[in-house]
Amino acid sequence: MFANPSFHGRPLQFLPTVSNELCRSYAFPLQLHSTTYQFLTSSTLENRRSRSRSRSRRRNSTQFSLRASVDPQEVSVLPPDSAGVPGSPSPFSVRIPVGDRHVTVETGLIGRQASGAVTIRDGETIIYTTVCLADVPSEPADFFPLSVHYQERFSAAGRTSGGFFKREGRTKDHEVLICRLIDRPLRPTMPKGFYHETQLLSWVLSYDGVHPPDALSVTAAGIAMALSQVPNSQVIAGVRIGLIGDKFILNPTIKEMENSKLDLLLAGTKDAILMIEGYCDFLPEDKLLEAVEVGQDAVRGICKEVEALVQKCGKPKMFDAIRLPPKELYKLVEEIAGSELVEVLQIKNKIPRRKALSSLEENVISILSEKGYISTMEAFVSTEAMPDLLEEEDEDEEVVVDGEVDEGDIHIKPVARKSVPLLFSEVDVKLVFKEVTSKFLRKQIVDKGKRSDGRSPQEIRLIDARCGLLPRAHGSALFTRGETQSLAVVTLGDKQMAQKIDNLVDEDEYKRFYLQYSFPPSCVGEVGRVGAPSRREVGHGTLAERALQPILPPEDDFPYTVRVESTITESNGSSSMASVCGGCLALQDAGVPVKCSIAGIAMGMVLDTKEFGGDGTPLILSDILGSEDASGDMDFKVAGNDVGITAFQMDIKVGGITLPIMKQALLQAKDGRKHILAEMSKCSPPPSRELSKYAPLIHVMKVKPEKINLIIGAGGKKVKSIIEETGVEAIETQDDGVVKITAKDLLSLEKSKAIISNLTMVPTVGDIYKNCEIKSVAPYGVFVEIVPGREGLCHISELSANWLAKAEDAFKVGDRLDVKLIEINDKGQLRLSRRALLPDAETEKQSTKPRSASLSNDNIVSPKTSDKGKPKKAATVSKESENPLKEKTVPVNISSPAKEAANRSVSP
Repeated sequence: MFANPSFHGRPLQFLPTVSNELCRSYAFPLQLHSTTYQFLTSSTLENRRSRSRSRSRRRNSTQFSLRASVDPQEVSVLPPDSAGVPGSPSPFSVRIPVGDRHVTVETGLIGRQASGAVTIRDGETIIYTTVCLADVPSEPADFFPLSVHYQERFSAAGRTSGGFFKREGRTKDHEVLICRLIDRPLRPTMPKGFYHETQLLSWVLSYDGVHPPDALSVTAAGIAMALSQVPNSQVIAGVRIGLIGDKFILNPTIKEMENSKLDLLLAGTKDAILMIEGYCDFLPEDKLLEAVEVGQDAVRGICKEVEALVQKCGKPKMFDAIRLPPKELYKLVEEIAGSELVEVLQIKNKIPRRKALSSLEENVISILSEKGYISTMEAFVSTEAMPDLLEEEDEDEEVVVDGEVDEGDIHIKPVARKSVPLLFSEVDVKLVFKEVTSKFLRKQIVDKGKRSDGRSPQEIRLIDARCGLLPRAHGSALFTRGETQSLAVVTLGDKQMAQKIDNLVDEDEYKRFYLQYSFPPSCVGEVGRVGAPSRREVGHGTLAERALQPILPPEDDFPYTVRVESTITESNGSSSMASVCGGCLALQDAGVPVKCSIAGIAMGMVLDTKEFGGDGTPLILSDILGSEDASGDMDFKVAGNDVGITAFQMDIKVGGITLPIMKQALLQAKDGRKHILAEMSKCSPPPSRELSKYAPLIHVMKVKPEKINLIIGAGGKKVKSIIEETGVEAIETQDDGVVKITAKDLLSLEKSKAIISNLTMVPTVGDIYKNCEIKSVAPYGVFVEIVPGREGLCHISELSANWLAKAEDAFKVGDRLDVKLIEINDKGQLRLSRRALLPDAETEKQSTKPRSASLSNDNIVSPKTSDKGKPKKAATVSKESENPLKEKTVPVNISSPAKEAANRSVSP
């Protein structure tokens, strides 16, 4: 009857004892049909059997006893392949056409011990995805216990992390977003009642910088799940759709996406759409529907190819592990709570309605307990299993009854089924109560046309908007829609405030606009965790950020980095879309010259209206509540203006929707956006539309690219000295000659602007500069600052009409004089003259000593000496050049006279 079953490599024997929970805890590799089993570890039974059979080699092993209430023929053992034994499945690959190229899917080579493992390749980008599930089911819950982890390995691009820790650390924000893209389309395909914890892991093993890995990861996850033992209903796949000109592109490359007007990621089955998410630049609804249709056709083709792969390499699905509450329990809950539930669901405010539902649930559990319908598993075991376990047998007696199978240490023998009273667990009652509540809510909307707060399906909640609440913030707005409220705050800054993105490509990427969404537990009147942002917060923030991005001005017109914070202070549905509305108003209040106003709205749906007395047409709900999101079949967020869409996100909680349903939802969402925009225009107080006096000032200058080094100076010394001298916050230079000055006040901004202008100015020979300060003195002349930050050499021969032995004899640092620019050498260095501005003077006849820099054959002696102590040869200055600067380099940055003299030596 049994094909040599085994446990941990040892043969199994079956004994007449029962315990269901312990069976699960030991990962017993059996499929048990139409019966209940209970396992027990018993050292007493072990000793008894070991003595009677003289099996000393197994004396210290763990023993199990199990009783079956059915014919043992119904017990089957999992085949070895289904347990993921290495080497059992042979490698198998298939090429699937997607757009203008093929992707390669392979299974059976890597990760053979996982329940499902697959590698998928597009170009040189390779994704490896595994699915594993726990042997023991978790406690029943109202959600599928699925966790998704996605990681981009730096080694995939031949890199390591740039930080101190070279190992990949916590999940980055863009990795979290891809985790959500994988998770959301998988959940609707999972059956209710399957509680084995399931983990999906996905890694980018190779990245070519051409083919993005996100859409590929969604498809890899769908294939791995289809190959695994998880009893999901359908195969899913994902694709990205771009729009270049009027042509839709399937899975566009990174370069193609730079010119795309649309970034749409779609996932679904061969029959319906499960998830879409995307961003565009005011794309009309009709064009979006065309893109969705293109994506759905591509997904359909991929799913058909994957189904053929699953038939060859897929493992048996664990349908027998599905545990649903008894149907009798639904009837009991409806009988007890039906009339009260109708009244409770008509309470308009969220908190009173939630408390009333909680009280009603406790009342249902109490009534069922009093009637004896609720019992714990411990009570069930004590009434049925314990009497058998306490029976004493003669230790030396071995009794084998007909029908018992002896295959080792564990025995199973058939016994007659005992009559058991109808008992339900408390967890099942709570699950059933929630489902009944959803059913009554949907019935109320379809049958009466009224929602919990009294609105019709197309009606929008009351809206209130205010700006300028926070005086020190650069911009602020409070947006309230019903019981959902967002406090949006805008902060302006320079590039130092930009968000750096660490990605697989070895290039620095900065975001000059980002939105951070926060959902504290207080916004729903609860106590909860406060710390790092959750995956939900990261996803909602990105959606609102991408919705607002198209309305921002280009960097050339508005050089600020913009940060928006959206803190949800109240929540009852559609908080991410409230962040879009509040963020738009806050940007206007901060003086950001946005192109237009945009608004966001969340749409819901009741798909099967015929079940509740309708005509079968799906019912679309505008501006959904939290309860309608939880009990409905769709959550479709759309942001944009009355012309087009900027961002959208749709999650389906049923088998999927079709294009006609989606079209109806988009058109209804457009009407809702128009209404919200009209209400936002009534904002009181209105946005200031001017820069706050507390916002930093940013001035943008354009200089010649070759002049940038003059601003920076050696090792950045010059730019640092300008910042210290003027008090500005930052000076940013770019290779193309753009200079950005960030300051807190206008005075420091103008001062730094003047210094940079003088540093980079192009002087003209013949210009005269008055009252210039001498910055340093050398034996052969003085260095004069003609404008702040710009110096030139006035040679000793040009200082006076009379002969001077040393410049320091007549001038010192700090003296002021008028000079004329007489020459600019090839290096841009300036030669000045004071003598050219003096009246003619008689040359002192008594002076027979020649000047140090005559026009004919006088020499300039370098202050540097050779190793032997002799001076170097002087460089002769010809009449044609008459400029010693052509023979030496004069640095713009001067720190001390001694250093200047060393830097100004004449080359031999």
